[in-house]
Amino acid sequence: MTQAELRLCSLLLQEHFGEIVEKVGNSLLRTGPRPLRLLVGDTGLLPDQVKKALCVLIQHNLVRYEVQPRGSVEYEARSERILRILRYPRYIYTAKTLYGDPGELLVEELLLHGHLPMSCAVARVADRLTETMEDGKTMDYTEVSGTFVRLADTHFIQRCPMVPESPRSAKAPPPPAPTLAIAEKDMYVVPRLSLVGKGKRRHSCDEEEEGKHKAKRQKQEGGSSETPLDDGIYWQVNLERFHQHFRDQALVSAVASRMDQTSSEVVRTMLRMSEVTTASGAPHTQPLSSNEIFRSLPAGYNIGKQVLDQYLALLADDPLEFVGKSGDSGGGTYTVSILWGGTRTCRAPPSPFPHPSLIPLLLHRFGSRCARIFRLLLRKKHLEQKQVEDFAMIPAKEAKDMLYRMLSENLVSLQEIPKTPDHAPSRTFYLYTVNVMAAARMLLHRCYKSVANLMERRQHEMRENKRLLEKSQRVEAILASMQATGAEAAQLHEVEEMITGPERQQLETLKRNVNKIDASENQVDETIFVLESFIESTTKRP
Repeated sequence: MTQAELRLCSLLLQEHFGEIVEKVGNSLLRTGPRPLRLLVGDTGLLPDQVKKALCVLIQHNLVRYEVQPRGSVEYEARSERILRILRYPRYIYTAKTLYGDPGELLVEELLLHGHLPMSCAVARVADRLTETMEDGKTMDYTEVSGTFVRLADTHFIQRCPMVPESPRSAKAPPPPAPTLAIAEKDMYVVPRLSLVGKGKRRHSCDEEEEGKHKAKRQKQEGGSSETPLDDGIYWQVNLERFHQHFRDQALVSAVASRMDQTSSEVVRTMLRMSEVTTASGAPHTQPLSSNEIFRSLPAGYNIGKQVLDQYLALLADDPLEFVGKSGDSGGGTYTVSILWGGTRTCRAPPSPFPHPSLIPLLLHRFGSRCARIFRLLLRKKHLEQKQVEDFAMIPAKEAKDMLYRMLSENLVSLQEIPKTPDHAPSRTFYLYTVNVMAAARMLLHRCYKSVANLMERRQHEMRENKRLLEKSQRVEAILASMQATGAEAAQLHEVEEMITGPERQQLETLKRNVNKIDASENQVDETIFVLESFIESTTKRP
């Protein structure tokens, strides 16, 4: 794990869970798997604090545990899962795009709590949606539960592993830690619940206190509410399914930019038909016949079967091999290639992954001539310095300087091919080439550093304006309470004037800067996703 990843993980844990959880998580990230006793000694925290921090991290799938042969339990931080916290806004926005407000809030609640039962998640979302509605309107549980079922059917959410029920002797001691498991066929099975009810609005402080006392009295008298039918069945967000959706969208965009909109819609249809049946990490989708694809095309695309066959043939013959064809009987079957392998993406630039991420870096840091040399090496594979000068039409001195600068940044590499066994420089070819994997890893490292810098900048902005933000929150709270009691407009205006003109301008500037930083984080995360997907698929390729 690099220092940039460690720094970013620490910042994410601190921002979302606080200092104690960050200290425990940072200790696990630095030292690897450790038992509770060593964690307590390394962090200097109380055992109870470390236990609670581990509970929070396990609840959010950021730490895994394993029982050792001697009976001790070791805890290990999942750095790749911690880095996914950066992508939470994108998951929530995607759920909103696909399933509306109920889908957005369901995914948000599951991400916020780690995992929840279906009945609890539906009730929370119905209450939140009711709060945003006009007076007299409420959100029905059935509408929210319907969205929950659709999310499970399309595998965007899945059931958490459970402790398997097995007969155990009464005399046998319990294991140091439970072993969780779940069958693959049960991961997306929604329990049959008759959730009847409507969302509730928040009550006033007096009503809320009265409700708490009433619930406490019921609990003492033993008259608490019944246990829900889905008690013990918890759900979590399936991040890999969201990544599959992002990857599919990127592939569709790549086809649209290389060919046309109709070709991208054909690929989109193929991906949609096999989105649930294709396993995560599979090199290609399930085979589909042209007749199946034709029947599944959107109603708005009025293209005939013959035209569709021509588009499929063009996609299959394209050098980037977005679509593969197997067999000729019945028109053959077609698959969409999923893995973004280095050989395929480099064979016919411009390719979608990861060169568009590298070219802007070269333009920004080294200028357009370096970007020209980089594209030339991608196309020609291996070139001597004299050939680079001739093909790129750049003077020898400038070409030499640019090649050495890119060589020092690991964007290009130098390969020696000796003519004789003594490796004499005068009898050796020196060929420049692009190591796409090394360049992608370098850019990924820079992306991690950029996100960490952006987060620290945002925290600095918030610290510098802490007093002003607290004052603004107090004024907003006073205004909200006065509006609820029906105060006059003159009174409200008087409270609003507690914040002066310069302070209001300073708040606007702060809000604008924070929004820019948040947008930049999301943009960098999109590049991180492309690079991580490219590196993962290239290492998987035989």
